[in-house]
Amino acid sequence: MANPLFDKLFAPHIGSTATFLILPNGDQISYNSFLGQTAQYANVIRDSGLEVGDRLAVQIEKSPEALAVYAACALTGTVFLPLNTAYAPAELSYFLNDSSARLFLCDPKNYSALKAITQTAGAQILTLGSNGEGSFADAASTKPKTCRIAQRSSRDLAALLYTSGTTGRSKGAMLSQGNLLSNAEALTELWQFTAHDTLLHALPIFHTHGLFVATNVTLSAGGAMMFLPKFDVEQMIRGLPECTTMMGVPTFYTRLLDHQKFDKNLTEHMRLFISGSAPMLSETHAMFTKKTGHKVLERYGMTETNMSTSNPYFGERRAGSVGFPLPGIDLKITDPDTGIVVPQGGIGEIEVRGANVFQGYWNMPKKTAEELRTDGFFITGDLARMDEDGYVTIVGRSKDLIISGGFNIYPKELEMILNDQTGVLESAVIAVSHADMGEAALAILVGKGAGPNIDQIQALMKRDVARFKHPRDFIVIDELPRNAMGKVQKNVLRETYANWFNSDPV
Repeated sequence: MANPLFDKLFAPHIGSTATFLILPNGDQISYNSFLGQTAQYANVIRDSGLEVGDRLAVQIEKSPEALAVYAACALTGTVFLPLNTAYAPAELSYFLNDSSARLFLCDPKNYSALKAITQTAGAQILTLGSNGEGSFADAASTKPKTCRIAQRSSRDLAALLYTSGTTGRSKGAMLSQGNLLSNAEALTELWQFTAHDTLLHALPIFHTHGLFVATNVTLSAGGAMMFLPKFDVEQMIRGLPECTTMMGVPTFYTRLLDHQKFDKNLTEHMRLFISGSAPMLSETHAMFTKKTGHKVLERYGMTETNMSTSNPYFGERRAGSVGFPLPGIDLKITDPDTGIVVPQGGIGEIEVRGANVFQGYWNMPKKTAEELRTDGFFITGDLARMDEDGYVTIVGRSKDLIISGGFNIYPKELEMILNDQTGVLESAVIAVSHADMGEAALAILVGKGAGPNIDQIQALMKRDVARFKHPRDFIVIDELPRNAMGKVQKNVLRETYANWFNSDPV
């Protein structure tokens, strides 16, 4: 194919008057209108001197225009680099320099603050606002709505996404056209998306979940998206009656459950609710099913692999599990030290192989070799077990593993117990330096109602859990720190409580 990503996801909709995007004010944007704007943007990209393979970095608010920039990159063969809108100038400087981006798009209001770092990085800077204003949009307004399509292959890079960098310097995951396309096609079929679907889209689009899962699946199926600028529970409640599917993070679902209008009547026409990017509590699963009659479908993925597993569309969706490997994806659970597959039911590290797995880390050949085996398996760093039915359950990150007195403690195992206790909304168990044990488990709890009874929890632990696993202390706080995708930032907790046991004599 001339350009697999564009040919499969975008080209089939050229000339189509079907609705692609529905905006909060009720305005609708057709596929053909969207692709006309995409071509105009592509012409500006080319006129700016960017060639196939050059990086285009963006830090702009979510909007139809922002999505058209992604499509324009696919059309021109430019590598799309979306950046979190919360990043500060110093962080942006690293990404621009590391990626050698040729062009940077920012919000018009940030132009003055970001111009200097862009020039230092050797990139051009143009602006694009959430209402379609800015120098990039102005340049595009006079361009033709047709454009030459770049010749690309499935192995050519389509996007560069930087990981969070919680364990050190952020790494740029190189995603090819084939990586993105294979995942979109597999998920469209697995989740039964069709042109009759309208997806409620309230996720950010600087992240795999909102950009490559939600958007690419919709494009693959030829459906529509209700495109909300951000998560707003009132907008979600108003939008649900017009939609058939929803993708979100657990926080979306807990806040919807708290809304008095969210019930069976509001969701009776919906066919699928999908959750990911962070684990959903069993309590949330149960409450959601009780209130709506729907069972949330959880799946598992990461920046380097897109989606790797999913609970079934037809069949049992198990709370706490992320289901089975997707079709065409090999998954094994291995001993982190030896790489040997662990016995069934044992805890080990997830490794995956398939067309979804990235090409490596940008400018980091050593790191790539450490995490991407020569046989194609990627070492995810996530710890999990697989039961006799083949369901995979995540139990934590290998970097979150606590080694106390030579014994391994898996935080997720303790968190599942703690989350089930009266007065506990959620929990996080972290490793904290301990003079005697090397590391010790510290349990951080978010209370609800009258709050947790620590004495009762300690008695339960003493009765049901091996002593070496017991948290050495319990802290109750108002809320856990989370990133933009709702993941608990355990690195922040570890930094905050790093000296908690300094005076512990035990």
